[in-house]
Amino acid sequence: MIRNNLYLLGAVLFSLSPLIKAQTCNSTSLCPASAPCCSEYGYCGSGSYCLGGCEPLYSFKSTSCRPNPICQSQETNFSDLRRVQLNGTKYDGNATAYDWVVNTGTLVPSPSGDGVRLTLRESDQGTKISSTRYVHYGSIDFVLQSSKWNGVVTAAITMSDVKDEIDWEFPGAATDKVQTNYWFLGVANYSATQGASSDISSDSSSNFHTYTFDWQEDYMNWMIDGQVVRTVLKTDTLSDDGSQYKYPSTPSRIQLSIWPAGISTSAQGTIDWAGGMIDWTDPDYVSNGYFWNTLQSVKISCANEQDQSNTTTGWAYQGNDTQGIPIVDVTNASTLLSAGELASVPVKNKQVLGVVGILFVFALSGITLF
Repeated sequence: MIRNNLYLLGAVLFSLSPLIKAQTCNSTSLCPASAPCCSEYGYCGSGSYCLGGCEPLYSFKSTSCRPNPICQSQETNFSDLRRVQLNGTKYDGNATAYDWVVNTGTLVPSPSGDGVRLTLRESDQGTKISSTRYVHYGSIDFVLQSSKWNGVVTAAITMSDVKDEIDWEFPGAATDKVQTNYWFLGVANYSATQGASSDISSDSSSNFHTYTFDWQEDYMNWMIDGQVVRTVLKTDTLSDDGSQYKYPSTPSRIQLSIWPAGISTSAQGTIDWAGGMIDWTDPDYVSNGYFWNTLQSVKISCANEQDQSNTTTGWAYQGNDTQGIPIVDVTNASTLLSAGELASVPVKNKQVLGVVGILFVFALSGITLF
């Protein structure tokens, strides 16, 4: 499944290559000093390439990326979008001004006034929003209604710059269940993550439920409406050779999305997992012009970490330890881009990379069961 999705991603990248001038970056090909930051989509550049999702270990230096803005306990009610930067290309790293940024797609206020809809149209690849601040342990409460159509997937996740990840996923029309997963540095531990799912007490698409990550240094709980439905202990994730714990442990953004799994370019396993092909003639789609999920609120409760002070601005990567685990320290360095830096990425490249980024998330999200 992962191979099929990465083939799809590669094909899309190849087809877009005439439009993308940036050098690619990976574990064996770091970015040059002239374009020091490896973006979350695997391209070298400066300016906004150095913001949220910038891969520090593939950049020119691990400190080339802007620091991850420090966690701040808060609650966002999405009936009010004043703290949401709706145009991701204008975000300059100022987490004081905005709590959320729209990376791709469109938000539509819920007609009932109880939140905002993340939309999916046949002409796009869905909508993804990210928190501007990062969480390093704590709890996150998502109050949402999922999508309900075959082939349409809702996701609420945490994602670090080095691809530690914790997931809630709602595939297709299975509105009585939700799936839970976690990843360590972008690699799934299938024995621990494959097929984990939990029942929901009432239809997830027509009723708001609270889905919680209780992510602590030694354990993770997934909770629905205050009830624990899954627990993973850090001690459960020790590798077979005893060399490292394969446990999410790096500062992470919070992300929510709606995306199309049931389309012809998806692998068959992804389509089946998501409930089949999307029906773009569905009356809901025809009457509204989009499919959707509804996000009411997100509450973040940060862990109390002793190494922070009043001048701490964020977390910065310092490289890997002897076991290959990324080292992250607090910093008081600025998280902001200057006006000149923000303008350094051509609009064309920003648009292209937005599409590529969504497809990269799809490639990761689509392999949770296969």
